Amino acid sequence: MIPRILMHALLAALVTAAPVHARAALDAAAADSIPARRILVMLKVAPEHFHVGEAYGTGGAAGSYGNSKLWSAQRRTAESIARKNGFTVVDGWPMPLLGVDCYVMSLSSEVSVEAAVAQVSRDARVEWSEPVQLYEAQGAGGQRSADPLLPVEPAAAGWRLADLHKFSTGRGVTVAIIDSKVDVRHPDLVGHFVADENFLSTEATAPELHGTAVAGIIGASAGNGIGIAGIAPGARMMALRACWQMKEAGVSPPTLCESLGIARALEYAIDHKANVINLSLSGPPGLLLTKLISIALARNTSVVAAFDPTLPKGGFPASEAGVVAVANEALHNLPRNVYAAPAVDIPTTQPGGRWYLVNGTSYAVAHVSGLLALIREHRGSSLLTRTASGRVDACASLLGSLPRCDCACGLFEARSTTRD
Repeated sequence: MIPRILMHALLAALVTAAPVHARAALDAAAADSIPARRILVMLKVAPEHFHVGEAYGTGGAAGSYGNSKLWSAQRRTAESIARKNGFTVVDGWPMPLLGVDCYVMSLSSEVSVEAAVAQVSRDARVEWSEPVQLYEAQGAGGQRSADPLLPVEPAAAGWRLADLHKFSTGRGVTVAIIDSKVDVRHPDLVGHFVADENFLSTEATAPELHGTAVAGIIGASAGNGIGIAGIAPGARMMALRACWQMKEAGVSPPTLCESLGIARALEYAIDHKANVINLSLSGPPGLLLTKLISIALARNTSVVAAFDPTLPKGGFPASEAGVVAVANEALHNLPRNVYAAPAVDIPTTQPGGRWYLVNGTSYAVAHVSGLLALIREHRGSSLLTRTASGRVDACASLLGSLPRCDCACGLFEARSTTRD
């Protein structure tokens, strides 16, 4: 581990900004970006109504069906249900993995969200309904502009990253990053993406901070002479925009996500066979997302999410069985099913070909997603090992446990075995 004094000497040009936590601004932000009074309505569809793998997740909802008449009919059904209840249809998207069409409806002022959900769920044409939920990306701000080097990365020493890369770089593994817009042309990221999709109703005018930072930690190029080395520089990445950066003053504006955007991105990731899904966010549970995550887990996809100690059971989706819950290493007394990873003073990529230091559980999640890519390439599994304190043991996770041997000799023995 590089001493803090030396680290700050290497990064003498960095300027600290006051942290901005998204939760403090959540209510005001939500009022401007995603109206709180919206619900998701899942319409039943016949099995022949959809065709998985043809065009879903691209080109908008209307272009996602081979037969546009079927989609038009479903839209009319949704509008009929909305009129009957005094609502307005504002968006729609097919969910072929679940056999439903999902519509967003805006409510009138006369009905509560809870009453609207109960009311519309009684319609025979509706499979189920739930509120539109907001989720918060778990970055904590405090970014500092710099051009950091590999030695500054906590994983460089703490995880012996260069040694791990002698065994695995994540080659052949696909990691889906469900987040804000990634700068896929960043010089440390260019060429690493197999998808760059937007699942929100509005386009991003420019790459955004949070998603770009997460992508850098997972898969930035190694050995290219610039910036940092990602945990899994050989992995393929999907940049799936389901979150947006708030337009607020400050170095680290909040990043928010909502149910349908996340669901669209999840379905795309599952349908396009992502091996690891990175969800650096946390919020309330929802049936739509729960069902999609269950499908991902059943297909042997690793789902990694942020553990938020301020939310019940650590927040959703980290609280779901089978999801890899990741926390900041600074937290103590973690539940046995939570893994702690580096989350403080992490150098990573930022839009415009820059690098910054970031802080927050989001970036601990990115570390573990990258590590799972290494494990999947090297061992074909997705099993993690943690120490008694809850921290991820990267060497043991990648190489397996060796009796009477620490990480250093484990790497030596593994290299010797490989040469033999």
